[in-house]
Amino acid sequence: MREAPNSDDFRHAMGSFPTGVTIVTAADGESARAMTANSMTSVSLEPPSVLVCVNRARGLYGLIKSSQAFCVHILRSNQEALARACSQTGSPETMLKGVPYRAGKTGAPIIDGALGYIECKVAATLDFGTHTIYVGEVVEVTAAEGEPLLFYRGRYIHLRSDG
Repeated sequence: MREAPNSDDFRHAMGSFPTGVTIVTAADGESARAMTANSMTSVSLEPPSVLVCVNRARGLYGLIKSSQAFCVHILRSNQEALARACSQTGSPETMLKGVPYRAGKTGAPIIDGALGYIECKVAATLDFGTHTIYVGEVVEVTAAEGEPLLFYRGRYIHLRSDG
């Protein structure tokens, strides 16, 4: 019988899958939080929906749970510093200090300058392991022209234009 993979093996394998970089935000009226995430994907076109995976140890988890809303920001290639800062628990940026934003339709923070954003109200949840999977029904969505920030094998990468 084969051994179950350990977390290092799993992390290495998942690192071989390039992903876009997002920041997920939520607010409850008194505080706002953000975290960098690459665990986001579309779920359905009818109704338009996405999912995000949030570690229940992160402050963002409680805000999404209480507000029942979140916003996913698709980062531009020039937003690597913000992505790095929001990946560090307790950084000022995770509390959106010094980060320009406005409240969206749901009250979730919408960060200025992102390539796009997807504002959602929570439609379903699933707890698994250390995380909660939030399925969000899209309330508002925008996208702009530009190059996305990507993550591959433990580092941020940028698209190379052949033109």
